[in-house]
Amino acid sequence: MTDPGYPRHREADVVASDGGILHLRPIVPADADALLDFHSRLSERTRYLRYFGPYPRIPARDLERFTTVDHHRRVAFVCVLGDEIVAVGRYEGLGDAPGGSAEVAFVVRDDHQGRGLGSILLEHLAAAARESGLRRFEAEVLVENHTMVRVFRDAGYQVSRAYDGGVLHLEFDIDPTERSLAVRDAREQAAEARSVHNVLHPRSVAVIGASTDPSKIGHAVLLNLLRGNFGGAVYPVNPDARSVRGVRAYASVTEIPDEVDLAVVAVPAAGIDEVMDSCLAKGVKALIVVSSGFADAGTRGLVAERRMVQAARAHGMRVVGPNALGVANTAASVRLNATLAPALPGAGRVGFFAQSGALGIALLQTATRRGLGFSTFVSAGNRADVSGNDLLQYWQSDPDTDVVLLYLETFGNPRKFGRLARRLARTTPVVAVKSGRRVPLPLRSSRAVPIDDSSVQALFEQSGVIRVETVAQLFDTGLLLAHQPLPAGPRVAVVGNSTALGVLVADGIADEGLDLVGDPVDVGAAAGPEEFAAAVSAAIGSDDVDALVAVFVPPVATDGGPHARALREAVAGSGKPVVTTFLAGDEIPDELAERGIDGAPGRGSVPSFSSPERAVAALSRVVRYARWRATPLGEFVTPEGTRTDEARELVARLCAATGSGPVSGAAGAGTELTDADGTDAGGAGAELADAEVIAILDCYGIGVAPFRLASSADEAVAAAAELGHPVAIKSAAPRWRHRSDLVGVRLDLDGPDAVGAAYAALVAETAEHEVYVQVMAPRGMSCVLEVVDDPSFGSLLSFGLSGLATELLGDRAFRVLPVSTADAAALVRAPRAAPLLAGYRGDPPVRLDALEDLVLRLGTLAEQLPEVRSVVLDPAIASPDGVVVTSARMVLGPPPTRDDGGGPRRLR
Repeated sequence: MTDPGYPRHREADVVASDGGILHLRPIVPADADALLDFHSRLSERTRYLRYFGPYPRIPARDLERFTTVDHHRRVAFVCVLGDEIVAVGRYEGLGDAPGGSAEVAFVVRDDHQGRGLGSILLEHLAAAARESGLRRFEAEVLVENHTMVRVFRDAGYQVSRAYDGGVLHLEFDIDPTERSLAVRDAREQAAEARSVHNVLHPRSVAVIGASTDPSKIGHAVLLNLLRGNFGGAVYPVNPDARSVRGVRAYASVTEIPDEVDLAVVAVPAAGIDEVMDSCLAKGVKALIVVSSGFADAGTRGLVAERRMVQAARAHGMRVVGPNALGVANTAASVRLNATLAPALPGAGRVGFFAQSGALGIALLQTATRRGLGFSTFVSAGNRADVSGNDLLQYWQSDPDTDVVLLYLETFGNPRKFGRLARRLARTTPVVAVKSGRRVPLPLRSSRAVPIDDSSVQALFEQSGVIRVETVAQLFDTGLLLAHQPLPAGPRVAVVGNSTALGVLVADGIADEGLDLVGDPVDVGAAAGPEEFAAAVSAAIGSDDVDALVAVFVPPVATDGGPHARALREAVAGSGKPVVTTFLAGDEIPDELAERGIDGAPGRGSVPSFSSPERAVAALSRVVRYARWRATPLGEFVTPEGTRTDEARELVARLCAATGSGPVSGAAGAGTELTDADGTDAGGAGAELADAEVIAILDCYGIGVAPFRLASSADEAVAAAAELGHPVAIKSAAPRWRHRSDLVGVRLDLDGPDAVGAAYAALVAETAEHEVYVQVMAPRGMSCVLEVVDDPSFGSLLSFGLSGLATELLGDRAFRVLPVSTADAAALVRAPRAAPLLAGYRGDPPVRLDALEDLVLRLGTLAEQLPEVRSVVLDPAIASPDGVVVTSARMVLGPPPTRDDGGGPRRLR
């Protein structure tokens, strides 16, 4: 694998449909012996279906041809489990024409058939073929080979068929389609969910390092498993003890007589290699590593962590941790507490993922105190393998989870997180607190990437994730979502027994942008439970009310219990959310709880908050989420008139001009589209010349107002006459051209004399002789639309209104690519100054639909052309007639590594 032409980027860990892990990589000549062994294990039937005949052994000539490929026109992948090849897929180009076809085929060992490996191989072969310039696959399949036919048929491509003497000839284009991407995503979700299911539903657990010393973490994990009454078998592993906590111990996991589904590793990091060897030999399906001393301990620990995960995945195992608190599943049939926490919250319908192991116990204790029951809990620690993305996949299809809570420190694959969270949040609320907003955290995980907080905010908003700033807010919001229905709107009524509290609630409602229905109802301090319940019933039963805030302060020497029961009974079955500040507590009082089977508060319980402000803030977050969920999802469309192939060819030529790197600076000492001093507006990479930028933008239907470059008064006058008056003149030097005070710009020049005078004044002001003469755009609002290079996402879209105040206040909105029609509509309305676009103090409203179309076109460009690292449309003039771009700059550079998009499935 030292061949310099070996495409290492095509290697991938993949998840089979049963949740097991395999390693997929390009074949190499050294695989010859393993390929012979693989072939010898195929049944006669499988060989016949693949090779159309017996083919009992591979001749030497074929073996060399199978294992020696060019990774371009001839490509082959192997799926490896341990040291064994279990599946092979290949394609061979047909002819030499660019954009041509290749014949594709694959075969899976009999004992691994039915795991979805054929579909995985097809995805990776198609991606490699597209990378090599191929556009079509062909396959010859025996009519009786129904499994192979089904793989092609169900892949989501438009497959044509032709029969000839018992052989089925299939052909299909391999460019991703909406259906093929949907098929890929559905299979990915099912497989990754199954892999997490295997971790959370083990039939047996081994605790490696189960100490007899109560102060050791191995002892704590074993004790918690036993106290939790785990529904399967528990095996302590301790070479120095015959038993631990009265349970027979084994010297090694390999001595356990039964299968081991899950192993909890509680030995020092220095001993992990020996533990891994025994777990691999035993065939353990998943590991939880609670030990520290890996990536959290520096470079040597990071190397050990990566080696551990690589070995685990190569043998089909998932890893939670290291430095993890553990995992828990409260289902009655499982009762798994494989954590360091001595007690778990009651059973509930909330899934919780926490990246921090140290904070995990405090989170569990808080959930218990506040009456929030969990379905599942995972603390992933360094998140070397299993991550929050895996849990999102699991909870997407988990019937026992209605709400998801996340405590995040870093992201490993933010683009994938956005895709998964957007899909999950459409049916299941997702609430997240992201630490490190002000002070960046060290990247403890080997898979973490730095991410700016504005990017996090855009990611959460676009995905429908309810973002909170503190752990207290996380539980406030989770408690409301877990126990109360979603509101139909923002109209809120207030009922209480204190005027002062009612006013505080009304203020909070106004501050949060909710609508107060009528005045707060004050039943008086002396009101009994019946009177209180009657007022609550009247308010919650009104058709004008979407939610209710009930506040109650018991008078001196008065028991609040009857009032609490009256409140719960009055709102039961209303279908509207109710929050309360009852007895100034932030848990659910017994009288407000609807008890589940295990006695924990369940659906219909009324959450109580320690202050009216916290109650209203939680309600406001849920109202915004319900509004997002009710908003149409939007479509991912390619705007009409887009010429993708032409744009890609143009960008490829420009990139090729300097080999494999970014294009060089464009010719010309300063143009409307290129900074005159040669500075790079987008960081790494090189700016393009005017004609190049205009050509690329034109492929996406984005035009720039016509202009000419002039270096004298006569040239400026001639250019204006050619373009037609009125015109604008702008200095070509960027330090003058983009100033908010417009010192370097002269507008509305109608006639030769005005143009000549403006040119002279501009030269005198700036001492620069080169100017742009440009057709005047209609009067309107000046906007800025950008493609921003982001290290974690690749690119973001940014939108804001032009102006000094906007720049000082940072009034920009961001969206993560790709953008849907709904994303585009939200982006142009997101800045605080956006109401100016709808008309202000008599100004006519601009065409927001034209702005949305421009966003979609620029977003499509950025998504389809990853080599475009930066685009700045500044200004884009929005008016009642549409949008006119008057200035554009573009930077090309090496494309970013995108961990999510149209490519094949892989674990990241």
